[in-house]
Amino acid sequence: MLKQVVSFSKIKDFSKEEFIPNFIFTVKWLLLATMVGLLAGSASAFFLVALEWMTNYREANVWIIALLPLGGLLIGWVYHQYGESVVKGNNQLLEEFYNPQKTIPLRMAPLVLFGTLATHLFGGSAGREGTAVQMGGAIADQFTKWLKLTKDDRKILITIGVAAGFSSVFGTPLAGAVFALEWLVIGRIRYESILPAFIGAYVADYTCAVFWDVHHTHYQIPAVPELSMQVLIWIILAGICFGLAGRLFAKATHFWAAFFKKIIKYPPLRPVFGGGMVALLVLAMGTTKYIGLGVPTIVDAFSEDLPWYDFLAKIGMTSLTLGAGFKGGEVTPLFFTGATLGNALSFLIPLPVALLAGMGFVGVFSGATNTPLACTLMGIELFGADSGIFIGVACVIAYLFSGHAGIYNSQVIGSPKSAQHSKHKGKNLGGM
Repeated sequence: MLKQVVSFSKIKDFSKEEFIPNFIFTVKWLLLATMVGLLAGSASAFFLVALEWMTNYREANVWIIALLPLGGLLIGWVYHQYGESVVKGNNQLLEEFYNPQKTIPLRMAPLVLFGTLATHLFGGSAGREGTAVQMGGAIADQFTKWLKLTKDDRKILITIGVAAGFSSVFGTPLAGAVFALEWLVIGRIRYESILPAFIGAYVADYTCAVFWDVHHTHYQIPAVPELSMQVLIWIILAGICFGLAGRLFAKATHFWAAFFKKIIKYPPLRPVFGGGMVALLVLAMGTTKYIGLGVPTIVDAFSEDLPWYDFLAKIGMTSLTLGAGFKGGEVTPLFFTGATLGNALSFLIPLPVALLAGMGFVGVFSGATNTPLACTLMGIELFGADSGIFIGVACVIAYLFSGHAGIYNSQVIGSPKSAQHSKHKGKNLGGM
């Protein structure tokens, strides 16, 4: 009888102390994450359709690239007049996560959407993840104000917004969720946000791909060799190259941003001069290959022989475009950089060209964003599980050899990449 009373008491304590709070937590974030996912997924769907239209129009009317300085002036002036409170973009999401001050203005979403579409229409070299992440984060944070949520709940909401935006724009819900968890603090995962992040990422991806029927580019790695010690050494060497490329991309972007801020004090004029430089480079090279997203070249990198310098040209054009103040993301240009670098390495490393392109696709991304787990999952989602070990090793090595650098200045180092770098703990990349 005594045992039954004790057993019943334990069940009652479990229900009161663990089950009921966990159930309430699950229901609460299921509802909130679903709402954020629906809104962010719909925003990404509209963005992707509009971006495709802008790209097709530019490629059919190449003369419009000559107006890139004018487009830069328009973007710079609009942000100077109406976007001072959201001009930091992704870094603002990070700063609000670390030190919550005030709700991210909803205007971040339409402003970054406008800026990115204009950048691509007139011929800048940029990506799309930054736009989707900022739209998702801004949309999610509005629930903080509407529902009067706590600071801890607000951190979870921002995480959901990032996961939803990333997931829906690339069609990778697992990578989107883990990116949002891993991106916030280098070397740390915030486990209290795992469930909401996964729900938000899945709902956003479903909304964009199924409900709105917006499709993503498909890539394929047809042949994967048997893993051996010799092959592992080649993977490590490739991963080192990908990490150094990610570091170069981040350093180049920060260089151009500092350069324009130093020589041009009036912000709206920075993209005018930067846009003029990009337009002249396009004219000199006689190709539009290195502007926009560059998806056709990324696809070709998996099967065709490409010029070895493609990855350097893309780094140069993208860092110049974004450093001058144009809007967009860095991730798709990082995909371009990695895939074309992998293609170039196939002449030196005896691995299938598609496999090297796929490893580079996510490896350079891993090094530049300090998110090896998310990049590994993205590689598996995009290319299949057969290449998983190759993708994983390349991403981790790239993460290590990119050093404590990254495209996001405000990222905080929670756990250094090695014992030799323990002095960096707690710093942000802006101080590197």
